[in-house]
Amino acid sequence: MTLEQLRIFLAVAEMLHFTRAAEALYITQPAVSAAIQSLETEYGVRLFHRIGRHIEITDAGKLLQGEAQKILDHVELTERGLKELNNLQRGELKIGASLTVGNYWLPEKISQFKQLYPGIFINCQLGNAEEICEGTAVGMYDLGLVTGEIKPSLQQSLEKNEVGSDRLQIVVGKSHPWYQRGEIYLDELLNTNWVMRESGSGAQQMFERALQSWGIEPSNLDVVLNLTTSEMVKAVVESGVGAAALPESMVKKELQLGTLHSVQIIDPQKQSTKKLEIVQPVWKLKHRQRFHTRVMVAFESILMQDNIQVA
Repeated sequence: MTLEQLRIFLAVAEMLHFTRAAEALYITQPAVSAAIQSLETEYGVRLFHRIGRHIEITDAGKLLQGEAQKILDHVELTERGLKELNNLQRGELKIGASLTVGNYWLPEKISQFKQLYPGIFINCQLGNAEEICEGTAVGMYDLGLVTGEIKPSLQQSLEKNEVGSDRLQIVVGKSHPWYQRGEIYLDELLNTNWVMRESGSGAQQMFERALQSWGIEPSNLDVVLNLTTSEMVKAVVESGVGAAALPESMVKKELQLGTLHSVQIIDPQKQSTKKLEIVQPVWKLKHRQRFHTRVMVAFESILMQDNIQVA
């Protein structure tokens, strides 16, 4: 039984006339007769009574008529769904994002995308940068958005492009000795307690790399707490426990309210008075070999529209 046979049968059942059914389908009358005869022979039933020059549908024909219509209706819905998917009217996008990117940078991008493509379902999961990189490499996510470094073992699988950036700020709470200062010397970083993210965090990776570029070994800092989210780090530092390096995008409100204060770092060994900064790129990741859907391409275009600093 083919879909074409079912279409021919339904046309005959509706018009109760072979010739008119053939004309409606733009095929020959013998082709219509052959399709009906093939169905009757294959299933050993009569679908129509031939009475002179007229035909009447049988009980078997009535049964097939109802079921055939359901089948063709479902096929039509499936075809429409595929066409809508192709035109970005339906579909799903799986995104993995590191915590700060997902909480502070990505929501605006998702909002822009949903305004253009309201029928696309976005499934977004958050984790640290290392988890998102690994998830994108194994196909858990269509796209990954992270800050920080990508493991060398994953670089062959993942293609990365910069779609934004954020700046790390050295912040302290009101009770910290640095709160009243605008600048600190580089070597003073060794003279305070620090609250850090776990090693898989993109922000933590960037901070440690910046320290090394300044000639400071991260292990020489006095780290009193390692926490799993930047929100936890921010809350602890606000309460007065040490200093932290946090993305500017997530402490912007606290800096305005004065519950946190940022300090600039200067290197007295250098003649230049230029302040030391830590700028971290936001990377868009995708697998090099997996199929790239039109939904992915459309979302990537949103990400690339404002390839500017996050803050």
